Order: sequence, then structure tokens, then C-alpha cells
Amino acid sequence: MARKSKGRRYFGSTRVLPSGRVQVRYTGPDGCSYTGRTAEGRPLTFDGMERADAYLSRVHADIQAGRWVSPDAPRPAAPKLLGEYAATWLPGRDLGDLTREQYEGLLRDFILPTFGAVALAAITPTAVREWHTGLTSQTGPTRRAHAYSLLRTIMNTAVEDEEIQANPCRVRGAGQSKRARDVRPASLAELETLVSSLPGRYRLMALLAAWCALRFGELAELRRSDVDVKAGVIRVRRGVVRPRKAPGQRKVKGPKSDAGKRDVNIPPHLMPLVADHLIEHTERGRDALLFPSATDPGRQMAPSTLYAVFFPAREKAGRPDLNFHDLRHTGATLAAVSGATLKELMSRLGHSTPAAAMIYQHAAADRDKVIAEALSKLAAGSVTPISRARSAKRQEDTA
Repeated sequence: MARKSKGRRYFGSTRVLPSGRVQVRYTGPDGCSYTGRTAEGRPLTFDGMERADAYLSRVHADIQAGRWVSPDAPRPAAPKLLGEYAATWLPGRDLGDLTREQYEGLLRDFILPTFGAVALAAITPTAVREWHTGLTSQTGPTRRAHAYSLLRTIMNTAVEDEEIQANPCRVRGAGQSKRARDVRPASLAELETLVSSLPGRYRLMALLAAWCALRFGELAELRRSDVDVKAGVIRVRRGVVRPRKAPGQRKVKGPKSDAGKRDVNIPPHLMPLVADHLIEHTERGRDALLFPSATDPGRQMAPSTLYAVFFPAREKAGRPDLNFHDLRHTGATLAAVSGATLKELMSRLGHSTPAAAMIYQHAAADRDKVIAEALSKLAAGSVTPISRARSAKRQEDTA
């Protein structure tokens, strides 16, 4: 074993280890003896006496100035970075697949590039405001609002976890965005033309989207057992989604909230069409899909299959701007015009909060005159009822 040599100095002592590196020792103001350690508490040695002496000089200066902290004292945890916090925050949230993918994209594209390596406590209101302003050149108003709302939600949780004292996200109105396009509900005349222009197996799907305000994912997963013909009720319990990470895949899941699980009464004038559809276009068995894939009755319809027939039909109706989801907006507005209360609208639409349902009540006030005129035309017979249009179409097909 190599000989250990020691050196004495005015403060502390040094010794050369068998490896040739130099170790230091000193006595702290608490009377205890310490060896040199790193800031993380690991043993510290030096490659020469000069650096060992410099270390002891710094320790001595800290003792004299009252800055010295015992290496054995508990060390405060390193500041938590937003990127680290978000990595644990996201898995702990109860989110749907599409929402989780959206959050991951917002974090990856907009939040983490700026704040990922910044300590939570170091994110200031000024930094958030400058970041939010900079997003204007990176994305549109909707994604910008969603990114800000996500950051604000994460920081709210950090406040609850006592990681920070206050939420730095204080930009007034930043979490809201103006609707990218104003949705104009279809008139009854336009709806009649659109539905009559669709092939038979798609007509009920459009009618239920409009008159029952159902979403495409809810319609695509409807099965024979979900339709109570005697009671005139559709029981919405599931929906189908297509994860962006797995193109072509379909995932059946329950609604986002308990409010999404609902029984929707079918308007009586649609019941003959419902019965006919079950006979003509639905396979036997309780689990048979009402609106299956065109090539596989056991798989849900793909949106592209519907669009292939919906887009030409909307052109014939003179509404090239109408999206299929706008039919749900149409139905919600019609329900509001009929006098449905806010609570009744929430129940019919499957909303858990009043905010979304309020949109249709406001829209109803704007559309009341137009819809009233359309209803009068329907009553006067100037608009062909759907049932008669269907009969006429059948006669054309058999001619």
C-alpha cells in the first residue's frame, strides 16, 4: 500500500491518497470533522495540492462569513422544471384518447420549447404574456387559446400541489378564441333537400344528426339494441373514435362525462323511417350496427365513407359550407327554438356544463324568424315532407 502523506496548514489538512489524488479534511464551526464533498454530497478529491488548498480557502471564507452549511444537513430539492412536472401531470389526468393526443401535441409544439427547461417558480406573468404574444406567428387563434388554457391548467395544479405560490397565467381572455367559422344551421327546406339527395342507407343518419343532435361518433356506434322503437328512444351509451396515432383503427368508448350517457327521444315523424331503416339496412342481432362500414357490416362506418355521399348532397341543397357536425348544431338550435330550457338542452345534447348549450339558445334567438317561416312553408305544403320524398324516391328506383 502506498504511503499516505499528510500536510498541515492554517485551516484544515490534506493527504495524498494511493491513487495520487489529494483529499482534504477540516473542522467545522460545529466542532465536527469533515472531508471534502461535492454539492451533491459525494466524496471530493483533487488532482493537486493547489486546487485542494483553494477549496479549503473557500470553505474557510464561508465559515468566516456565516455562509457555511454542514454537508450532513438536508439539502433542499432542486427546483422542479415545467417539463418534469408536465411529464407527471399528463399521465395522471383522466382524459379521452383524442384529448390526450391534443394535449401532447400542444405541449410538444408550443409549451415545452419555451418553458420545458424553466423552473416552475421562475415562470413569471411577463414571460407568459410574451410567450402568448409570440404564438400569434406560430399558429391560429384556436390552437393558441388551447395552448394557453393547457399551460394555465398545469400551473393551477402546481399551485394546488404547493409547487408555486400563484399562477403566472394572467392574460385576460387568452383561453378563449373566436369561432373560426360561423355555423349557419340548415333550414328545414335545405335539410329536406339534403336528406332526399342521400342514398337510402345514409338518410336516417343525417336525420338523427339533425333532429336528435347526435355526433358522428355516437351515430357510427349505434346498435339495434340502442334503439327502443316502442318508446321512440335512442340510448346513447358509447361512441367510436379514430386515434390519430393509429390511422384506420377504431376505438369504442363511453362519453367524456356522465352527461353524455343519455336517452334521446326521437321526434315522432321520424319513427316510420327508423323502422324502415332497421328492416332494410340493419343486420339481424342486438349488436348489429345501424350505420356500418359499406364493406364490412361488423365495423363502424368511416367518416370518409359518409363524406363521399354527404358532400354532393349538400351541394344539391345549396349549402356547400355545411359540415356533417353542423347538423347537430341545426338540431340543437331547433330544440332551443321549440322552447327547450337550458337544462333540457344540456340533457338532450349530452353537455355537462351550461356554456355550450347557451350557444344554441343565443342562436335560437337569431334564427327564430327564419325557422318560423320555414315551418309555415312546411305546413303549407311548399316543402316536400321527408316521408313523401322517400316514397317518391322509392318509386323512381323501381321505375
